[in-house]
Amino acid sequence: MADISAPALEKASAKLRQLVPSAHKVDIQVCDVSKEADIKALVEHLDSWGGLDIMFNNAGIMHADDADAIDTPEKIWDLTQAINVKGVWFGCKHAVLSLRKHGKTKGSIINTASVVALVGSATPQLAYTASKGAVLALTRELAIVHAREGFRFNALCPAPLNTPLLQDWLGDDQPKRHRREIHFPTGRFGEAIEQAQAVLFLASDEASFVNGQDFVVDGGLTKAYVTPEGPATPAPKNNAHLSEQVDAIRGTGVPRE
Repeated sequence: MADISAPALEKASAKLRQLVPSAHKVDIQVCDVSKEADIKALVEHLDSWGGLDIMFNNAGIMHADDADAIDTPEKIWDLTQAINVKGVWFGCKHAVLSLRKHGKTKGSIINTASVVALVGSATPQLAYTASKGAVLALTRELAIVHAREGFRFNALCPAPLNTPLLQDWLGDDQPKRHRREIHFPTGRFGEAIEQAQAVLFLASDEASFVNGQDFVVDGGLTKAYVTPEGPATPAPKNNAHLSEQVDAIRGTGVPRE
């Protein structure tokens, strides 16, 4: 796992070990994805593991000063593109180089885009929206260029997720929050665990024929014409025994409480 924040990495690592006690090796690396040297070092660090097989380019920002074409500061535009677009480009570039270096005949690269790359945002966030549109275009082209090598590229398009990033951006601005929540048929934001399940699928061999796709995980937001009235549905639990549930579905085990 990589992040620009060492404390965040330590927290994520501890959470992973809590959820998956059987994990034999968990490695964390501080990385600024806007710097190619950091990405290169991160990927090359995996050489001793036999190289990478999966790359999830998920780092991104949505700055509080991101606005419309008139009011977005140029420095915010440049910062957003450097992290959200160049970071994905660098990640894809060095993933391909690693896969080739180690003679891999298959690999999965997942890039986080957003539903705002498919539909207009209810609140202006031009730099972010443009960056996610770029991620979609980049992902599609890479998927075609590297398909014969067995390297798959897919873009994950989540709706707004209930993350610290989103909550910090929304703050106490209730009208801004309501303009987003009202578009969800479920009446709630998505949860990170719901995006994670999509990532696991795209990374797996079960998605071996899924390539170049805009993989939408949005609770029906982009398909909604009207929003039903009523209370929001509860969010799913982050189930630490997910593998047991999967075994039960496949008929190979029984989930425990």
